Amino acid sequence: MSGSGIRSAAYGLVPADTTEDVRTRGADVSTQVAVLPVGSFEQHGAYLPLATDTLVACAVAGEIAAAYPVHLLPPVTISCSHEHAAWPGTVSISSVTLHAVVRDIAASLRRSGVDTLVVVNGHGGNYVLGNVVQESSARGERMALFPAAEDWESARERAGVATSLLTDMHAGEIETSILLHAHPECVRSGYETSDFVADDRRHLLTLGMSGYTDSGVIGRPSLGSAEKGKALLASLVDSFGAYFSMLTGSTSTE
Repeated sequence: MSGSGIRSAAYGLVPADTTEDVRTRGADVSTQVAVLPVGSFEQHGAYLPLATDTLVACAVAGEIAAAYPVHLLPPVTISCSHEHAAWPGTVSISSVTLHAVVRDIAASLRRSGVDTLVVVNGHGGNYVLGNVVQESSARGERMALFPAAEDWESARERAGVATSLLTDMHAGEIETSILLHAHPECVRSGYETSDFVADDRRHLLTLGMSGYTDSGVIGRPSLGSAEKGKALLASLVDSFGAYFSMLTGSTSTE
């Protein structure tokens, strides 16, 4: 698979595309696809930054944009993190606001000729994004949400992640691994000794994270590694191929 080097994740959170880059890329495919990373600004224990979910979403979206002819957008950096409100630094917007932001972005893209939007979600608490996609699809608009749980499970198995998706809820093996690979400078010491498991979280929506963890961590970050992070991203890039083909009717990423 190949994509324009200018869309490389090396540019960080903000894409370096010019108008001409977008115009040229759009001429190469029958259906233009935009990719919108959605993260959050919330606690991730004492060793990962508040912007972890945004960094993860951007890492996934950046790798996708390096492999497929898509229009990479800058991230939405604050979303629905209400379950983390007990910890300093967490900032949230309402689900209504996030719904409106994504819809407005999709509408603006359509006006400029980009008729398909893929939302790359880095935060599990953004439940409303599923509703946005459902409602948009019902109106005949092309939109998708990525990655699905099945994509994460495939990536987990391929990367040799030992922790299950249930156990690896927050600031655990997966997120620590991706940041160790993509942004090692953002990972502080302490993840090696911060494992905490709370698999029965049936009252999470009522109690929030503070009802289950004092540290803010639920998972096994000690098992994280840069090698696993690289393999996780590679698997997700491969999984995205099915989404790209479905949305564009194409079997090629050239």
